Amino acid sequence: MHRSSVVFRSLIAVAAVALATGCTAQAAGPGGGTSAPAPSASASSASSQPAATPSASGTTDDKPSASATASPTSDAPAAKVLMTDGDESAQVRELQARLRQIGYFDRAPTGFFGTMTAGAVKGFQKKRELPQTGSVDETTWQRLLAMTHEPTADELKPSTTNKLDKPDARCMTGRVLCISKESRTLAWMIDGKVVSSMDVRFGSENTPTREGTFKVDFKSRDHVSTIYHTPMPYAMFFSGGQAVHYSSDFAARGYNGASHGCVNVRDRGKIATLFGQVNVGDKVVVHW
Repeated sequence: MHRSSVVFRSLIAVAAVALATGCTAQAAGPGGGTSAPAPSASASSASSQPAATPSASGTTDDKPSASATASPTSDAPAAKVLMTDGDESAQVRELQARLRQIGYFDRAPTGFFGTMTAGAVKGFQKKRELPQTGSVDETTWQRLLAMTHEPTADELKPSTTNKLDKPDARCMTGRVLCISKESRTLAWMIDGKVVSSMDVRFGSENTPTREGTFKVDFKSRDHVSTIYHTPMPYAMFFSGGQAVHYSSDFAARGYNGASHGCVNVRDRGKIATLFGQVNVGDKVVVHW
């Protein structure tokens, strides 16, 4: 009887130890040598719920909340860019011509979108309170179209790369070859309106082009200089031996050269047309 009491008490002690170490055995998991007790219904329900916060490492296996996956409604989609720096196309040429119509681009259109074009676009966007990107999106393009007219052939590909300055007062009446030494341009004007324009160059310091008001004395389509023995096609003489004429040297060398006093034109097609329009007796004004 005494021995049985001792055995019974030993069994009770072993059971108590097993109950006390149950969490440790569960934590050990499979291979730990002890089976974990089945979790209660309440414990199973709690463990199936996602954690409310990420772990200390900042990661979690939970799915992100709806607010985290939803796209922000305040951010508008990026505007589609139609033209930007580095582009080269007929549309860029039209862009430049339209900007030039309203004073934002002061050069002849080239068709190439560079830093000067980007600067002109930014100026236009700033004035209209548009995002100043320097690139042309649909909104910028439509605003520009609404403010300008379709460029003419001469506006898209003008023969002059120099911007015309304000015409001299003497050029505002009648038929006039208005020639500016300041802008190095010739404007063919009728009753104050520019019909066509072109780049010109003048005589050197030793053989300057005379300034003043003259008239066309005579014309010679295939003239050759009797002094320098050089061709002077489409010559329109206005002051002694000085004339407006085409210069192949000007076409080839630009402003690196000079004439012997004549007004050189470098666009042969343009002066050929002009030659057919100008009459003997038409006015010539050479001014600064």
